[in-house]
Amino acid sequence: MILTGDIGGTKTLLALHDERGTIVERREFPSRQSPSFESLLAHFIGMTKARATTACFGVAGPVLGDRVQVTHLPWEVNGPALAARFGLTRVWLLNDFAAAAHGIAALGPADQVTLQTGRPMANRPQVVIGAGTGLGLAFVLGDAVFSGEAGHAAFAPADAQQVALWQWLNIRHGRVQVEHVVSGRGLIAIDSFLRGDAPVANEAQPEHAASIARAALIDGDEQSLVAVDLFLSCFGALAGDQALAVLARGGVYLAGGIAPRLLPRLAAGGFLAAFNDKGSYADLTRACPVHVVTNPDLPLLGAARVARRDGP
Repeated sequence: MILTGDIGGTKTLLALHDERGTIVERREFPSRQSPSFESLLAHFIGMTKARATTACFGVAGPVLGDRVQVTHLPWEVNGPALAARFGLTRVWLLNDFAAAAHGIAALGPADQVTLQTGRPMANRPQVVIGAGTGLGLAFVLGDAVFSGEAGHAAFAPADAQQVALWQWLNIRHGRVQVEHVVSGRGLIAIDSFLRGDAPVANEAQPEHAASIARAALIDGDEQSLVAVDLFLSCFGALAGDQALAVLARGGVYLAGGIAPRLLPRLAAGGFLAAFNDKGSYADLTRACPVHVVTNPDLPLLGAARVARRDGP
């Protein structure tokens, strides 16, 4: 069997897969309730009596070797140590969005909602981008996946309101990064900015972002709707920039935890208006298909695919 995980700052998913990559056991855990990933994995294995031989974990953090520091947690994920403790023949570590990108090939029609049909082309790059605790990005070309830390690139405001938001965030953070805006923490910051709150340096709680989304989409709270729409405009502009950078006629896939929750508002058009607001190059982004991934197990499927493809 294959053991996989999607390790994030808010929650961690762990799963067991059969030899075909199908999930046979899956559990979700609040990340911050465990002192380390190793202790959480031991708990999962004890619960499930797992008999896995290999493992592949997607980690929210920069992956350049067999040890990874999780960006928004005091966890280090050590591949060789995990293999030794749990009797695994091999452990692969991937960036969480690299894992998601590897899972795109496993998606079916029921796993996604199309926002823009575009004019897809074979053998063209795909972009996988998404907001959760942070902002993740990966590029796909065939079986090759490229990921990095694009969430920490600089945020580029597109209009006067976004310039004012940048100025507000600059007081709090200094250099304003993309994920200060396009993430769960970013949605909270946008809501605070619009309400006229003073910028402070405290860490926002993930459940607060969910409450803003609920207030907007379920309760129809006008202030929350404005915050969600500004968030989606920034998200759309960013996704369109990445699509334009590689001419992503293979498709742009919105993954992560936030996009499916905001799907009704995503489909309303503000996201796509910003995505395609590229001046004389708008026809290029309009030709890029845009899909929202609704399957929350995308990184697990991708991790299992890597283990099956590269395993012994």
